[in-house]
Amino acid sequence: MKHLYHASALDPTMPVKSWWAETLPEVATYPALSGDVETEVAIIGGGYTGLSAAYHLARDHDIGVVVLERAHPGWGASGRNAGFCCMGSARLPWDRIAARFGIEEARRFWRSQKHSVELVAEVAAREGIDIEKAGGGEITLAHLPSRARSMREEASYLDATFGATHLFLSKPDLVERGLNSPRLYAGVLDPVGFGLNPWKYVNGLAAAARAAGARIHGGTEVLRWTRSSGRHELLTLAGRVRAAKVLIATAAYTPEDLHDDFGGRVLPALSSIVVTRPLTRDEIRLQGWSDTTPACDSRHLLHYFRLLPDGRFLFGGRGGLSAAPAMRARQLARIEAAFRCYFPAWSDAEITHRWSGLVCLAADLVPHVGAWEEQPGSYFALCYHGNGVAMGTWSGRAAARVIAGVSEKREDDERASFIRRPPPRFPLAFLRPLYLRGAYLKYGIDDVMP
Repeated sequence: MKHLYHASALDPTMPVKSWWAETLPEVATYPALSGDVETEVAIIGGGYTGLSAAYHLARDHDIGVVVLERAHPGWGASGRNAGFCCMGSARLPWDRIAARFGIEEARRFWRSQKHSVELVAEVAAREGIDIEKAGGGEITLAHLPSRARSMREEASYLDATFGATHLFLSKPDLVERGLNSPRLYAGVLDPVGFGLNPWKYVNGLAAAARAAGARIHGGTEVLRWTRSSGRHELLTLAGRVRAAKVLIATAAYTPEDLHDDFGGRVLPALSSIVVTRPLTRDEIRLQGWSDTTPACDSRHLLHYFRLLPDGRFLFGGRGGLSAAPAMRARQLARIEAAFRCYFPAWSDAEITHRWSGLVCLAADLVPHVGAWEEQPGSYFALCYHGNGVAMGTWSGRAAARVIAGVSEKREDDERASFIRRPPPRFPLAFLRPLYLRGAYLKYGIDDVMP
């Protein structure tokens, strides 16, 4: 299968050396598909989106479903992200969403994101998943003093337009709340959100989907997808699935040749994370950072970070144009250097875990979930721009409702019109790595401008 990045970043046999994997080393196994299977719905991709769709199709609609995952469920972004369950699955600013699509569609989209956070908490509570919920909300922090004003204005706009309830935090407020860094100057708290353990969540979601009746196959890569006589046929190494309907839920790990008409529609981007050893109480007090609420800075190439429940500190960031091992190592070194700069009191704290992964971008910078009208029986749910814990879960449920044929009849269908269409194809799609390079150069300049 064709991909944009170095094969080592996409090899399903490569273990992800994340901290999360150590918190749940023994996980359920999902055998590879063997033989031929008939089903109503086949789902390609076993992350949050695919598993949520399978869970809701089986539980809420009593529809037969088979999930095909090329590695282990959660091997991709779903099991290795930073555990931010919050809003923000679009890269298009809210005022531009409102200007482009209309204020009512923007409000519908805002509600869907708010409810996506609530859905994760509901599913975890219902299914007894120990997600290690931590913090309250999400905090965006000004990495330059000059960014404080624009952040405050944006928060006021969101409050007035969508009924949000943001709280502006001055530098003294940050210090008082246990959010102290010499490189962060003000902040805005969005009360919607929390931190979680993504590995425990995705494995719990897989178990819940299987218990509801879904069939899940790990180690099962789709090699060819064809359609004839009104049925879809997915060929794998040791078997095939014939289904009336197929959902694409592969996000940044979507092969370029998965489907003849789906290539060039997504852009994977690298994100990297480091995690420290558990910090002592004295170290936490010395730095003045004791709040476990997920946080990020105001850069375009943002850094994101959170104090974990056991005292470890997680710090991650975007950037990096190559997934080759040597280049990924350099990007991780840059992330570690940024961590030391933001938190100088922890300059000697050992980094115990380092890893990278891919997030999924769309050309129009918004998520997409719906029916692919040009390809009968095909559906899609993907493109969360590095913020898919909540939106992936919600999009899986939304896709399940569309597949079941009930979504359009529901008055509470929260899918904004602009996310119902497939992600548009990038112009001159073979130039996507150059698009990313150009964007990173521009962002790098913008991020240091006052």
